Amino acid sequence: MAELDAAARDRLRDSSFAYIDHEGERHLPINDAAHVRNAISRFDQVEGVTNAERDRAWKRIVKAAKKFGVEVSERGWRELFHGKAPAKAKKSKKKTAAKSKKTTAKKTTKKTKSKK
Repeated sequence: MAELDAAARDRLRDSSFAYIDHEGERHLPINDAAHVRNAISRFDQVEGVTNAERDRAWKRIVKAAKKFGVEVSERGWRELFHGKAPAKAKKSKKKTAAKSKKTTAKKTTKKTKSKK
């Protein structure tokens, strides 16, 4: 695989990457056959991504694979996880804390009702 130095990576278009995160950081280059194969093999290592984002990234990888003549035996990205669940997108701490408070309040309410 031709290694991309920082300057060469910066010159690539956004369309040469399978995924661009919310901060604009580009992941999994798919600019040639070797990088497409690498993107497929590392796809299950990407964290903090929703399933919808994975779907879009997978479509880009498959399209690049066809372009560069790379055979893809998997019918979808979920097959790459071999029995392990994909890492879920990280939730903001505010939402998680608020949800935790609601859950605690529900548990407390159920306990007081059951004692009566």
